[in-house]
Amino acid sequence: MKRQMPLDPASGVFYEVYGEGKPLLIGLPLMASFTQIFGPELQVVLAGYLGRLTDRYRVLLVDYPSVGGSRDIAPEDLTAERVCHDMLAVATAAGFDRFAYWGYSWGAAVGLQLADRTDRLSALILGGWPPLCAPYDDILLATRLKQAKPDPSSLKVLRSKEQYRQWAAYYASMLSWHEATAVARIRCSKMVFFGGDGDLVEAGIPIRIASIIREQRVALVKQGWTVHEVPGQGHGVCMAPELVVPPVRAFLDQALG
Repeated sequence: MKRQMPLDPASGVFYEVYGEGKPLLIGLPLMASFTQIFGPELQVVLAGYLGRLTDRYRVLLVDYPSVGGSRDIAPEDLTAERVCHDMLAVATAAGFDRFAYWGYSWGAAVGLQLADRTDRLSALILGGWPPLCAPYDDILLATRLKQAKPDPSSLKVLRSKEQYRQWAAYYASMLSWHEATAVARIRCSKMVFFGGDGDLVEAGIPIRIASIIREQRVALVKQGWTVHEVPGQGHGVCMAPELVVPPVRAFLDQALG
């Protein structure tokens, strides 16, 4: 079941809710306007997620940041504090009190910030981003270098090339964040998954993702993380719901009971 919603007036975020059951907010790469942005040829990806989740989970999808039906945010205003405020506001507008959060790549980095700022998370799923020793400095440098010529895949989602500056603003806002201390404080059930070949090179800068997660696996397990590697898959594994949803669903079913 799909329930289309208006803009949340507090955050300016357009959102949609699917299914019934336990509340689950899924961030990028899914969006409320996923089909309108990517076209009907990728509808199978969205259907692959929702068809495997909505029998037991009420799934909230958002057009964020500044995509689809949502209002614009000035690129320089996209700080970690602003993002968390907006995400919590739209969750409230959708009727979510406590909820599980699932994000991939940038969306996963957002999940860590949410977990550090609120006790409303019932579970946390990160895809394609290390909870510990994440390459924030490297990704910030790469986003700055790519500003003059963003990837075509980014421009397909964003409204303009200028908007690409928002990623640099976001990662710059996190330079003083005490990652190890914050991650050690996360008390909700938590999982990280990644493609085994998920290291990247962006603007000539190596962005180690899969390698770091493997290096930190023992430390993560000691802190209570479920760590799941999808062998033979790159960073684009998020677009293969048949590979990622079953292990995440199993984790959620056990964590949330």
